[in-house]
Amino acid sequence: MDALANLWHALPEPLRDPVALAVPFFIVFVAVEGLAAALLEDERPEDQRRTPDGRALPLPGGYDRRDAIASLSMGAVSVLTMTLWKTLGLLVYSVLFVWVAPWQLPIDAWWTWLLAILGVDFFFYWAHRVAHRVRLVWATHQAHHSSEYFNFATALRQKWNNSAELVFWLPLPLLGMPPALVFFGFSVSLVYQFFVHTERVDRLWRPIELVFNTPSHHRVHHGRDLEYLDRNYGGILIVWDRLFGSFQPELHRPTYGLTSPVTTNHIVKLQTHEYAAIVRDVRRSPTLRNKLGYVFGPPGWRPAQRVS
Repeated sequence: MDALANLWHALPEPLRDPVALAVPFFIVFVAVEGLAAALLEDERPEDQRRTPDGRALPLPGGYDRRDAIASLSMGAVSVLTMTLWKTLGLLVYSVLFVWVAPWQLPIDAWWTWLLAILGVDFFFYWAHRVAHRVRLVWATHQAHHSSEYFNFATALRQKWNNSAELVFWLPLPLLGMPPALVFFGFSVSLVYQFFVHTERVDRLWRPIELVFNTPSHHRVHHGRDLEYLDRNYGGILIVWDRLFGSFQPELHRPTYGLTSPVTTNHIVKLQTHEYAAIVRDVRRSPTLRNKLGYVFGPPGWRPAQRVS
């Protein structure tokens, strides 16, 4: 414990991530939900939904040991990679905040903290939306969607490349937001979003569902059903989706995971397989236009077929 405390205090103050302090609570919630899955599940029904290739879909609130271990392992690695990316972000944000911003918001004002959370959440929405519509950015994000289970362990199945989010938050230090509060807003968002990854909570009180991202809304986001694809990008607030036309209510239990499932629990392959697929597509493409389409087009993009 002393070693952990020394490591915490050795970090620059803006990088002392509250998410790290929340990790023990995350583990407790994963354990409780996993125990509930083990003790409360009924026998698998004869009419249980199956995938097109005949695999039984997970029961609501279910856990798979290998899937959960993969999620927890990716989350553990992301603590390190996120610190490295945030260190780079701190350097850039500090230069913008000190030398470029036309003013500097007071770090000791309550409304600056509120603006930080709202600002990070707004730009998170757009970063998240781009991550689903630009394949190169999708390659950084898809690992989070790779599980066919939806539970608290899935929340910890985090990406290892946070570069896109750091780019999208550049306007905040440019507008005078202290870099430490940018990272604080991100931490609040991550902690909040952990709790929307569950099937154990049904719809909440309607005013809450109207304003905030909830388990119901986020289940839709993780669905690969056609009506659920690329919907509900919000982190803390769902109002961004309502305002910008990407909202979809939960109509039925989603089928979770990627549209092209990755049948592995190897955490490096889960993080990198889409990069490898992009390289393969670019190499075999004969034209620059198509190469760029495979990199910057939406996931699943293919050149238009000419009709002779």
